[in-house]
This record gives sequence, structure tokens and C-alpha cells, in this order.
Amino acid sequence: MVPLALTMGDPAGIGGEITAAAWEELRGTGPAFCLLGDPDWISKFCPSVETIDRPAQANAVFHKALPVISVPLSERVHLGVPDVRNAPAVIRSIEQSVELALLDEVGGVVTNPVSKSVLYQAGFRHPGHTEFIAALADCTNPVMMLLGPELRVVPVTVHVSLRQAIASLSTEAIIGAGLVAARSLRRDFGIHAPRIAVAGLNPHAGEAGSLGDEEEWIVTPAVNGLRAMGIDACGPLPADTMFTAASRATYDVALCMYHDQALIPLKTIDVENSVNITLGLPIVRTSPDHGTAFDIAGSGCAMPGSLIAAIRLAGMLRERRK
Repeated sequence: MVPLALTMGDPAGIGGEITAAAWEELRGTGPAFCLLGDPDWISKFCPSVETIDRPAQANAVFHKALPVISVPLSERVHLGVPDVRNAPAVIRSIEQSVELALLDEVGGVVTNPVSKSVLYQAGFRHPGHTEFIAALADCTNPVMMLLGPELRVVPVTVHVSLRQAIASLSTEAIIGAGLVAARSLRRDFGIHAPRIAVAGLNPHAGEAGSLGDEEEWIVTPAVNGLRAMGIDACGPLPADTMFTAASRATYDVALCMYHDQALIPLKTIDVENSVNITLGLPIVRTSPDHGTAFDIAGSGCAMPGSLIAAIRLAGMLRERRK
């Protein structure tokens, strides 16, 4: 099978630790992956590393060593202390991974956490990973889905302030995210008639307009539009009750109006096994649902579960899309 590509992430964070742990967990079962990163850096975390030239070589060595395609760092890494001088290598790791995926040399891209503030200092001009990879893949409508064993969520607005999220929310954006999510549920997860629960924006979904009227003139028309397209959509629903266990059993994905409305319930339910997947791309892209964790880097307490789940999901998506 074509291996996956794993990006380096910020080398001062927990990426090295969880990458080594993920290789140890998956080396016997797969899916196989190759790391695009600095071999000297990852060797400090992984007992067995082998530098390769092409992804096709990864399968032959994955059981005995972590395959690494070299992306050299400029400066020595001090765990917990990010260095902007290493940002260009972090960006190159992402760029090369996406390029390999577009060429079908890898079956998908799994991204280790980056620090956006560090990348911004180096001239990075994208709000985050999702938008950068979408630009590299020439995708104009990327949609973020986050999922765990018990819940899938899609935020309509993502890496913007809450003020900007409310100002930019539109019926068209909600419909667009709903369509992409429904398509992915059918193709990637085998759900032939996906059920979409659409959250309201305001407390109590606006309380019939007394707590805000966005539900009436933005959200409800979007729900009606999705239904007119044959999608089983319901809402707008009060966000304070739609994530209970009983409510979660009634839908396949929750379409949320802003970032934290989606991520808080997901991470509260199961942060360690939650995964981020970018929908709408011509390639598979997943990532762990956590950050660089500079505060615990090198302490030995970083949990690799989310990265392992992201790699396994990318492998599953690779096979379904074949």
C-alpha cells in the first residue's frame, strides 16, 4: 500500500515524542507512514530511524525503523522553546507532504501540531494548517470536520475571532459546509443517508427572536435549503442541549456556527482520541486534535492517542477513496 506522509510540526513541541510513540504502536500493523522531518531531531525520540529518498521505500523499513525523508532544521532544538528560525523547515515539511500526496506518492497527509504564532513571525500568511493546505491543493472551499468515537462536528466558521465569525456567517456558508459534510459521510464513512443537526448561533437558538434573530434570517433558510437538496437536516437547535448522549444518537454530524461551539463538546467527550480531517480536498488530510503543548514537551507525559487515531483514520480514508 502507498504509505502516508507525516509532517514534522513544530520541533520544539511534543511532535517528536508522539511520532515515536505512534511508530512503536503501528510498526507491526500499519498503516505505514514516512516522516518528513530532520533525521537528527527525530533520532532523539525514536530508537530506530532510517533515512529514505522516496516514500515508496517506506513500506520495506517501517516494521524495523521509522522512515524519514530529510527536511533539515536550521537551528538546534530546545524542547519547549520554539525558534522562528526553524519555521521555514516546518513549512517545507507541509509543502512537500502535500506535493507528494497530489502526485499520489503518498496516500494522504497527517500533520503534526504547529505554532501559528511562530509561523506568523516567519511571514506565514494563512490562518492555519487547514487554509494553507487548501491553498497548496488549489481548494477554494475547505471544510474542517473533527471527530471522535462518539461525535462528529463541522464548524462553519473556523480560525477567526468570535466577532468576525458572527459577521461572516451566512446562509450560503452553512449550506456549503453541510453539502461537503454530507458528501464525505457518504463517501468516506459509508453513511448513505447522513443526518445533519444544525446548531443555532444564539442562546436557546434565539428563543424565537428574543435573544437574537440570526436563526430566523440566516440559519433556518440554510436548513431549509439543505432539505430542498435532499439532505436530512434539522435545526436550528439549542447548542446547550444538542450534545447530550441522547441527542447525539439522533444525528451523524453536528453543523456548528463557530469554532468553540464545535470543539468544546468534542474535546470534553474524548480529547485523546479526537481527530481533525479536512474535507473538500483532492487529497486525504488528517491531524491530531491538539496543539504543540510546549509546556510539557520533553516531560514524557505527552499522550499519542490522537495522532495514532489520525494516522489510522488517514489509512482508512486512503483505502475507501481508492
